[in-house]
Amino acid sequence: MHRPLSATFFDRSSVAVARDLLGKFLVRRYRGRTAAFMITEAEAYEGPRDKASHAYRGRTERNAVMFGGAGRWYVYFIYGMYWMLNVVAGPHGYPAAVLIRGVEGAAGPGRLTRKMKIGRALNGRTASRSSGLWIEDRGVKVPRSRVARTPRVGVAYAGEWAKKPYRFVMK
Repeated sequence: MHRPLSATFFDRSSVAVARDLLGKFLVRRYRGRTAAFMITEAEAYEGPRDKASHAYRGRTERNAVMFGGAGRWYVYFIYGMYWMLNVVAGPHGYPAAVLIRGVEGAAGPGRLTRKMKIGRALNGRTASRSSGLWIEDRGVKVPRSRVARTPRVGVAYAGEWAKKPYRFVMK
């Protein structure tokens, strides 16, 4: 059974959403072809107090999507070369998101977006079939014993927030 996740799935704590995304499938329809890959790594950014979050300094043109409704894509460019794919989590007006860091066959968020042809055009769109990019529940259950929970990657500047165990990886 291939069931797309609804906005209700994402309307929770970004930490809970990040954990629960492991074992779900990121599905991309692009130029008439559809490809699906199991999500193997995700990282939570939890609200305006999270110093590692783009929302920490308030709402900007870049991060405005994070303040909208749950289940929307937040896609941004970093280092002049990589697109990062996030899905907005939590209630409307509370800026939280989950960075999808890896899928089967593509470890790392930059590799993932290249592999799946993901770019700025998806920013702000809903995570649904109509956008061409969505997440499905295909019945895979990932037991706790197969999940590593670690600090996030590349956010040392965030002080104590860098140590939060908000990264989830399938072992």
